[in-house]
Amino acid sequence: MEIVHYPHPALRWKSSDVTRIDASLRETVGQMFELMYEAQGIGLAANQVALPLRLFIMNPTGDPNESESEFVFINPEITSRKGSVLGEEGCLSLPELYAEVRRADEITVEAYDLDGQGFELKIDDLPSRVIQHESDHLDGVLFIDRISESAEKELAPKVGEFETRFRQLQAAGEIPDDNRLRDELEAQVAALTQG
Repeated sequence: MEIVHYPHPALRWKSSDVTRIDASLRETVGQMFELMYEAQGIGLAANQVALPLRLFIMNPTGDPNESESEFVFINPEITSRKGSVLGEEGCLSLPELYAEVRRADEITVEAYDLDGQGFELKIDDLPSRVIQHESDHLDGVLFIDRISESAEKELAPKVGEFETRFRQLQAAGEIPDDNRLRDELEAQVAALTQG
């Protein structure tokens, strides 16, 4: 398992609901936390590791020793948004790229945890921003889709570099072509929804 970089097709994939919570899913979540901490992140969505599932993890402290701050959101749904605030965001799939993004200040989110228990959180500040950012991922939306026109122009060369690098790796045979990657995602969805 690895964090995929833009423009991997998984990052534009609308993820499928998680239909069962089992040992395999728990292991996946454990690996996701390891990858997130390794990359010094505070949130990671399943499609960022090329898994087309409605699932993301978060630890706003970014500290693996603060496991009480770890959250797993399975089939999350943001049920209310209040206020509006501008703040800087980055993304582990677009490393070292940052921009100001406007988000709701306070949200209410409903989801399931790894025990299959439903929960609801009313949350603001950084955790609220992380949840909104990761929820977007599950719908194939990236933070660069939500930035101002001027920021988009400013970041265009860097975003282009990600595209060029990805295509070079594909040309070198290190990453399959987009059609093969999409087929792999389709196959995973089929396998996950049959059980």
